Amino acid sequence: MSSSTTANVHLLPEDPVAAAEELIGEGRAGEAAALIENCIAANRGGLLLRLTLQKALAATSDRDAALAAARETAMLYRETAPAALALGQALRASGHLPAAIGELQRALRLDQHLQETRIALGAAWLDAGEAEKALESWRGIAHEERTTELAAMMADAERALSAARSDARYVRHLFDQFSADYDTRMLEQLAYRAPLILREFAGFLGFGGTKRHTILDLGCGTGLMGEAVKDWALRLDGIDLSPRMIEAARGRGIYNDLQVADICGWLDEAGRNYELIFAADTVVYLGDLEPLFSSVRTRLAGGGSFLFTVERKEGSGFELGPKRRWRHSENYLRARAECAGLGMAGMMACEPRREAGQPVDGWAVALTR
Repeated sequence: MSSSTTANVHLLPEDPVAAAEELIGEGRAGEAAALIENCIAANRGGLLLRLTLQKALAATSDRDAALAAARETAMLYRETAPAALALGQALRASGHLPAAIGELQRALRLDQHLQETRIALGAAWLDAGEAEKALESWRGIAHEERTTELAAMMADAERALSAARSDARYVRHLFDQFSADYDTRMLEQLAYRAPLILREFAGFLGFGGTKRHTILDLGCGTGLMGEAVKDWALRLDGIDLSPRMIEAARGRGIYNDLQVADICGWLDEAGRNYELIFAADTVVYLGDLEPLFSSVRTRLAGGGSFLFTVERKEGSGFELGPKRRWRHSENYLRARAECAGLGMAGMMACEPRREAGQPVDGWAVALTR
C-alpha cells in the first residue's frame, strides 16, 4: 500500500456506512458515494457498504451507475438475498422490468421471509400492469405492517382489476416486449389483416383514391396501419402507449408526428381535427368504449370517419376474453356510438387475425360525425 493510500485510510470514518447514510440524509449523496468508493478502494467494508453505495448513487439520480454497482454487488454476493433484492430494485428503476421481476423472484427464493422483497416484487408486477400478481405478492403482509405507500399501491392494483379496460401499464409492457419482432409475429404467425380490412372499408365509404386526408392512427404500433394508408395522407400522425413501438414506427419515416400517450387522454387535449381516424387492433384493450367514442368525436372533422376493428361478442355488452382482449357485441357498439353522437356508417363481420391457427371473429366498424 502506498503512503498516499495509507494516509487516505486513516482519514476514513470508523463507521463509513453511518457516515454515508448521514450524508445522504443531508442531501449530499454524491459525497456519500465518493466516501464509500474510497473505502472500497482501501479494501474496507462488505455487503452493507456496497448496498449503501447503490443507495447513494440512486439518490444522485445516476441510474446507470447505481445499476452497475448493484450488478457488481450481486456478482460478489451471488447467494445473498439482499444483493439480489438491490439488483432487482436497480433494474426496476432503470425500466428493465422483465429482468427486475426475475431478480426479485430469485431474491425471494433465497429468503422467503425478506418482506422488502415481496413489496418490491409486487411493485414491479404493478409497473408491468399485472395487478393480480402484484396483490398475490403482497397478500402475506399483515395489515398492521403495511406502510402508507404499500396501501396506496394495493388500492391502485384493486382499481386496475375492477376497471373496464386493460391497464395501460400492461399494454405498454406487452408491446414493448413484442416491438422487436412485432411485424413478423403479426403478419406471418397471426395472419394479421386489420389494416388492409380498414383500408378497404374506408375506400368503400368514399375515402382515398386521388383524395388526400388528414389521418390519425390510434395505437399505431410499429406503423402497419400507417403503411396501409400512407398514400392517402395529407398528414399522418400516430399515438401509442409503447415507447419502443413508437421508435419502430418512427423508423418507417411515414408519420408527421408520433406521440407516446394514452389515446383517450391525448384525444381530450386541444389539438387538430382529422378526417380519418383509424384504430387497428387497438380497441380490443378497452372494455367500456364510451370514453373513447366521446373523445374521438371531439377530434373528428365534420364528415370524417372513425374506423376500427374489435373482437366479436355474441349477445349484448362486452367481456374480457381468455387472451385478455375485450370482445364487444353489435348491440353495444351501436348503442355507445349513438350515445356519443356518432353515426353508424357501417359494420361488417371480419377476421382481423388468427390465434392458435384459428380465425378470430371480429367486427370492422365505421362511425361518422
